[in-house]
Amino acid sequence: MQNHPIPSVTDPLQYRAIGIVRGTYKPHDNENFTRGIITDSNGLEIDSVVLGRVITLIRKHVSIEKPHLWVVYPRCRDYQNLHLQIAGIWEPSSLSNDLQERKADESTITKDVFDELEEGDDYFSIRGELIFTKPEEKEVVIKIRQKPRNQSKKDSSFKIKLEGEIPINYVRHFVTLNVRRIEQHLLIEDFEMIEPMPNRTIHDKNRNKSNKKKDK
Repeated sequence: MQNHPIPSVTDPLQYRAIGIVRGTYKPHDNENFTRGIITDSNGLEIDSVVLGRVITLIRKHVSIEKPHLWVVYPRCRDYQNLHLQIAGIWEPSSLSNDLQERKADESTITKDVFDELEEGDDYFSIRGELIFTKPEEKEVVIKIRQKPRNQSKKDSSFKIKLEGEIPINYVRHFVTLNVRRIEQHLLIEDFEMIEPMPNRTIHDKNRNKSNKKKDK
């Protein structure tokens, strides 16, 4: 069993945007379970969707009337409000038989202890290319690349807007960031520059020019 909802990095240049948010999920209506909102402990509502691979797990084993620690992928659709894709739930005390047995032997340990994480709630791990930074305004934009599940498709990418300060000389560098959600915003707690992004080769540039000519 995996002992953390955010897997360890397996590649220094591994892209990702993943986090954990505690709250109550409520679908917009009974007929459309996948779209709804997560309401956190402060009553803030965050637009959310449930990814298909965890729908059955949530419906069969999770009481959505209670708050849970959701594993989520963040998106910034309009750069103002956060959007979350629910990819899983971190609740070993309820979902692991091994922990149920341990709880019986360790009656002094509460359920919350098993479900707590060292990073705390609302932690996000962001890894990608720094494409924009404006330190005086505390604006940062990270580009995340996604590998396609189907080999016939091209890589896709999206952008995540963060709040914090990164020097402008780090633009076009691969960076890894520890981030904290505060209301609808993702705030940088600390970051590390991994290495500069490789320059585009002459072959790539010529191939793009050739493709443009074909499209005319």
